[in-house]
Amino acid sequence: MQLESFLTAASELLTVPSTADRPNDLHRALGFVIDFVGPGFTVERFESGGKPSALIYPGAKRPRFQVILNAHLDVVPAQPDQFRPRREGDRLYARGAQDMKVAALVEAQVFRELAAELPYPLALQLVTDEEVGGRDGTLHQIEQGVSGEFVVIGEYSGLRIVTDSKGMITATLRAVGRGGHSAYPWLADNALVKLNRSLANLLAAYPVPAEEAWRTTVNIARIETPNQARNQIPALAEAWVDIRFPPEDSDLNGKTAEEITAYLASFCEPGVTPLVHLADPPHHADRQRPEIRGLQRAAANQGYHADFLRKHGAADGRFYYQHGTDAVIFGIGGDGLHGPDEYADLTTVTPYYQALKDFLGNRAGD
Repeated sequence: MQLESFLTAASELLTVPSTADRPNDLHRALGFVIDFVGPGFTVERFESGGKPSALIYPGAKRPRFQVILNAHLDVVPAQPDQFRPRREGDRLYARGAQDMKVAALVEAQVFRELAAELPYPLALQLVTDEEVGGRDGTLHQIEQGVSGEFVVIGEYSGLRIVTDSKGMITATLRAVGRGGHSAYPWLADNALVKLNRSLANLLAAYPVPAEEAWRTTVNIARIETPNQARNQIPALAEAWVDIRFPPEDSDLNGKTAEEITAYLASFCEPGVTPLVHLADPPHHADRQRPEIRGLQRAAANQGYHADFLRKHGAADGRFYYQHGTDAVIFGIGGDGLHGPDEYADLTTVTPYYQALKDFLGNRAGD
């Protein structure tokens, strides 16, 4: 790999502010990587919910792929200076440097170098909506018939392998009471008070951990009422709740939205009703799969231990898991995810490139 020329291209991609609210820049980022791959491949384009995506592969007809390299090109919002990449030693600072434009471009380079020569079908899947849920990118393509035996998602991992990630539930707790004057609370029914009691019940069951723990967590993201005056007792109140749960949580894993709604209702005071917006299961990949063992060997050949990791956040691998396909996260290193000092660790770029090439090349002999 010619690292300097690669980083020139990566820095250009990092200047594109491809956030969810900038559709033109989502198209720009996608087009940049498609052009980087170059001619000689089929490019299938998809669009759902205003979010473009693409699938690139050799040949004219889409097969069931042996391996899919998955990458997202969207980023979370940032200040304008974060879209002006800068290098400091072995670090490349920019929004999307760690998550995950640099790794996406490595995947694209490996694909263009190997895809036409491999004795099995390989695809490069590029999406632009992972940061806002992934349903209009990876999930949409799966629903359009895209399938594979094994998926490598290039999210950051420092050349370690993420085989597990938590499930995700988003819900709203809505409280209905009776309004009144704050001087006469016995004549009213404060919706905010009963909402707070319900949230306290939920947090008592799932307290905020003091340190990293592989268990269910609950985040109260927002509490509001329509009140406009201090001396008014609120008749309505609602809270946004975000729940992340591992496969071991039998109260949530494997449950339907209706069953989860009933479970959340058990924590609620009278007059408080849960509404589940999203319920995605955890993701798990079989660590004994030959492909995962092959990734470990490839990373070890570059001097990395390739330990297994569990990811507390959700990733697009959950959509493949729901459709019976094992997916792992395997990417470069870095730090500062979604923050003002996000950076890619440049010492991991070439080893990542070599490990991917090693894995895909040796996969032919498995």
